[in-house]
Amino acid sequence: MSQPGADVHEPGGSAPPAPPSVADVERISAHAEPVVRNLRITQCYHELSRALSTLTGGSANWCTFAVWASKQVGRSIRQEDLEHALGRLLESSPEATAGVEFAVRGLRRAFPGRALDDAGRWVRRAVVATARLDAVGDATAKGNLKVFEEIAREFARFLAACADGSLDEDGIAEFCAALRPGEPPEGQRYLRQAFARYHLAMTAEDPKQRAELLLLANVEVGLHEQTRLQPEIAAALEAPVVDPRELERRLLDLLLPDNRVLRWLRLAVLTALGRRTPVRVASEQLADQARALARRVVTRHVMTLALPGGELLDLGDDLPAAFPPPLARLTHLELLALLEQVDPTPDSVLGTAARDWSDLPDRMHYIADMFRCHALRDDLLDPPFTAAQVAEITEGRRPPGRL
Repeated sequence: MSQPGADVHEPGGSAPPAPPSVADVERISAHAEPVVRNLRITQCYHELSRALSTLTGGSANWCTFAVWASKQVGRSIRQEDLEHALGRLLESSPEATAGVEFAVRGLRRAFPGRALDDAGRWVRRAVVATARLDAVGDATAKGNLKVFEEIAREFARFLAACADGSLDEDGIAEFCAALRPGEPPEGQRYLRQAFARYHLAMTAEDPKQRAELLLLANVEVGLHEQTRLQPEIAAALEAPVVDPRELERRLLDLLLPDNRVLRWLRLAVLTALGRRTPVRVASEQLADQARALARRVVTRHVMTLALPGGELLDLGDDLPAAFPPPLARLTHLELLALLEQVDPTPDSVLGTAARDWSDLPDRMHYIADMFRCHALRDDLLDPPFTAAQVAEITEGRRPPGRL
């Protein structure tokens, strides 16, 4: 595998390092720990991206965007900020505040002799602990691996063929023939077409022609990827489930922390009697509100993309960017035909805001225009991690601090 964090565009007489191989991709895919595996996936995408960009004039390819998408996915896998965001929303949302206050009143009725000055904080802590935010990380980790082990493998195979000089006209035909025919999610027709475009872009002399070929290839890989990811994206958004019985148990754990026997007897007796205590009634009402809030938090988290330089894209807003001059007016007929399928607002970023990220056409509209707007950004090729972080990641460790 290439030297971690190496800059393939760095001037000098030395040859650029070899890009990741198929064997490298397979080793990373086999890494069992989801957090470190995601970090290694993100770094591998960076190395693949830089290697291909040297062959296509320094422009962004699908792997370039995958670097930053995978880095964002890592935040969900690590559950970064999710618990804090849900806690803040429980404090600030009017409907949640009312639900928490109702739960507090239920606790006061159930435990009239206890001092419950901190009851609101206890209730919010119980809701966050019950929201199954870990399931969000599980779903996103599964999707991250699913895409990487298929698509990164093909980029590694393509770059290896480029390096050994076998990708002449017959060679690219043979390369593409090894990909499965048919439509995604199982067929790889779009990948076949995309790698043929990347190959053409390597020898295109006209900058506009090259930019359009790369955009077409990126959108084709993106459409394949997003179709494959549909189950995992839906699972991540649906993951937060607040079970009222579990919420009730959490509340009792907080109120009776040192008396497991009393908690168990209380629940067993009340269940046998069929009684709905004030705590249970409050838990049932709060669980419905908390479930909606948790989905809102997860959706917001999933629909955010951090780019280099601290730029943060909110995928629920129209893209705050313009098309670069070579892509302002498109002429490639196959590119125009594909965009007609996925972009309902041609040659405009108006209406790109995704209303429902679990809806494939909705997010493909945003993604296609994002590829077009940022196709020529040099900073997208910047390393996603520091050299010190990459050294830890390469050794299979999670670096300390913010990633």
